Amino acid sequence: MPVPNPAALEFLLTRRSRPAKTLAAPVPDRQELTTLLTAAARTPDHGKLEPWRFIVLEKAALTRLSERIRPLADKLGIDADKVEKAYRQYADADLAVAVVFSPKDSEKVPHREQLYSAGAVCLSLLNAALAAGWGANWLSGWASHDRSFCEDGLGLAPHESIAGFIHIGTETVAPPERPRPNLEQIVEWVSE
Repeated sequence: MPVPNPAALEFLLTRRSRPAKTLAAPVPDRQELTTLLTAAARTPDHGKLEPWRFIVLEKAALTRLSERIRPLADKLGIDADKVEKAYRQYADADLAVAVVFSPKDSEKVPHREQLYSAGAVCLSLLNAALAAGWGANWLSGWASHDRSFCEDGLGLAPHESIAGFIHIGTETVAPPERPRPNLEQIVEWVSE
């Protein structure tokens, strides 16, 4: 007989990301963040490969990254509205964790499954932060897919990429509830 955890289930049924632009200081300290990272690392990981790693970006590092946005956008010909949004993602943030997809050579675990594990880490970190009472949001954006931004700005190896940036901070505004998926449209029951 299963042993239910009603509080955990209620959290999952009601969880809601907080827009990164509404997050402010204070942010988790190193000890608090280590707890959240520990929870995130307890994610499905076929083969125990740990095909991901974390880069904790504090305010100064986020400011440095924001300064790379406009010159990179000019080089790539990115639309002005997208430039400002990307700039603000870093310039206005006080703390973000880059979840780096770092695949490992494996005959048993395909690249795709390793990528799924990195995505699961992003969601686990997001949920751990929310469960701990912080506001949090999972973002990526066009800059996170640019090799120079990733390698020169974040020190990623050529085989690595960004799975997501998890912004964590103090919620300044409670977001309204948003529409949720209609299960009747997305669930198929198969009994034979």
